Amino acid sequence: MDLSDNQYDEVGVDNEQDDNETIEEPKVGMTFSSAEEVWSYYMKYGKQKGFGVCKRNSKQGDDGNVRWFTLVCARQGTSKSMARINATLNDEGGYTLSKVNLDHTHVCSPEKARHFRCFKKVDARVSKRFKINDEAGIRMKKNFKSLVVEAGGYKNVPFVEECRNYIDKERQLRLGIGGAEALCNYFRQMQKKNPDFYYEMDVDDDLKLKNVFWADARSRAAYQSFRDVITFDTTYLTNAYNMPFAPFVGVNHHGQSMLFGCGLISNEDTHTFKWLFESWLNCMNDQPPNAIITDQDKAIQLAISRVFPTSRHRFCLWHIMKKLPKKFGSHSRYEEIKSTLQKCVYDSLSEQEFEERWCDLLNTYDLHENAWLGSLYSDRHFWVPAYIRDTFWAGMSIAQRSEGINAFFDNYVNSRTTLKQFVDQYDSALRRKVENEAVADFNSFNTEIPCISHYPLEKQFQKAYTIAKFKEVQDELRGFLYLTTSLLECEGGKYTYIVADEVQVSDELIKRANYIVKLDEDLLEVNCSCKLFEFRGILCRHALRILTQLGKSTVPSKYILDRWRKDIKRKYNFVKSSYEATSNPEGQRYDRIQNCFYELCSNAAKTESNCVKLINQLEQLKLEFH
Repeated sequence: MDLSDNQYDEVGVDNEQDDNETIEEPKVGMTFSSAEEVWSYYMKYGKQKGFGVCKRNSKQGDDGNVRWFTLVCARQGTSKSMARINATLNDEGGYTLSKVNLDHTHVCSPEKARHFRCFKKVDARVSKRFKINDEAGIRMKKNFKSLVVEAGGYKNVPFVEECRNYIDKERQLRLGIGGAEALCNYFRQMQKKNPDFYYEMDVDDDLKLKNVFWADARSRAAYQSFRDVITFDTTYLTNAYNMPFAPFVGVNHHGQSMLFGCGLISNEDTHTFKWLFESWLNCMNDQPPNAIITDQDKAIQLAISRVFPTSRHRFCLWHIMKKLPKKFGSHSRYEEIKSTLQKCVYDSLSEQEFEERWCDLLNTYDLHENAWLGSLYSDRHFWVPAYIRDTFWAGMSIAQRSEGINAFFDNYVNSRTTLKQFVDQYDSALRRKVENEAVADFNSFNTEIPCISHYPLEKQFQKAYTIAKFKEVQDELRGFLYLTTSLLECEGGKYTYIVADEVQVSDELIKRANYIVKLDEDLLEVNCSCKLFEFRGILCRHALRILTQLGKSTVPSKYILDRWRKDIKRKYNFVKSSYEATSNPEGQRYDRIQNCFYELCSNAAKTESNCVKLINQLEQLKLEFH
């Protein structure tokens, strides 16, 4: 028995269950076969009488055996305790009680003894239950409550809810046989091929793998071009394939999903998400995204507020609205509530309009006490369109990006995929993603989508934008057919118009709405109350209609976003990723040489003189290696 430490673990594992046993009062002369037996006896006695136990002091002999030790009442806040027992090593190698004091300086309470730190123990049966439930995805709170119900109340549970500390120690990534080793080997190989490959591994005190994060060199470089908006979603592979996969996803100039790194995580609490976000932020040179979209999750929300305090955080609206049937499906007026709530959320163009409609919803259907609606209202700045339209989201949502990730991995990962297979298939999926972008780039330069109007400004978008984004502009131009405009005010070069729009929601439903468009000819600014440009980066039909109506042949350059342009050379296209490295010796030598040229070319391209100097030097080298 180790008596060198005065502290007990906050939560340990207890394999004994004998709380109903009556413990004899300690007396001088009582003998025990070992120090552990003395400790166990006095612990049981203390719990029966209502006081905690700790070691006061001990003395070890030259032979390494403990000669004597003292166990005392562990009354918190008391510097000295009268109640104690002294145990002395006897001739048989056991221990005899040499002194006993049963007087306490406080009132003992057997009913409250379970609150003493030394009794906060998880027995073997409960620890097994914790592990099984945790693997099944049952949260700690429900895990604990089930044990309270089974035990017949909190007073019968020998530990408190903070026993989550115990299960956290047990948590690790369940990677299967050889999984952790395969992952380490994969990371080492990728970093050997390209030093800019990044990874971090989180291990517990026993060096068991808990969480990992990695990002290839190309993804890191691509983030510099498209770091305005990312989505973070843990639902796809967790739900579909039982793999705790947590990708950071962005969108490129074609509207295609891009991976900006990913993690495998063993838990979905604030601490884990904070570790993952900090790892990702460090990987991206401490450059947080302008905006981030996630599912509505308190743990994620708290972690983002700590790691990305300057980033605009938004919940996925689709995930919230799809909960309506579950929350109100049994309500007698469900269809009315659904329709009213949808109008409140989707049709409110201003915060004031939303507030008024929300209040009417609660009053009409007597929903003031509805907890779910109450929580949604508290978080309205994170998900209601009227509150988030003024932020650029690049047309992204969790639902759309999840569908993209589904398609991204469906051909490479299935429910029988092992981790060893996953890391290989992950690379295959990334290679395919790069190829998809290359094809889209080629098509945007070599395929011309015909204009659908005679307006010169359409040709302006045709020349500048990728095919995917030009088609979105054309969708807005097609909407001209359903617009009616009327001049509200004109003063100098400043115009204010009301634009009435009709949008077909379904075969039988057409939604009508009025928007305010303001145009300032001096400042070359046009703004619409629908805020489509602010939200998606595509100029809306209402603004385009007014520009054409006033005879404007071009759109102000500020409304042609570099983000969607096809003619911009982005640096990440020149970065060769680890998974693209060839296996043949000549190819490997080629990559080594090319890696040396990356930094050289980047620096020389900054000025014309350096560019000319490098080219001249290369011409000389070309003669040498002819």
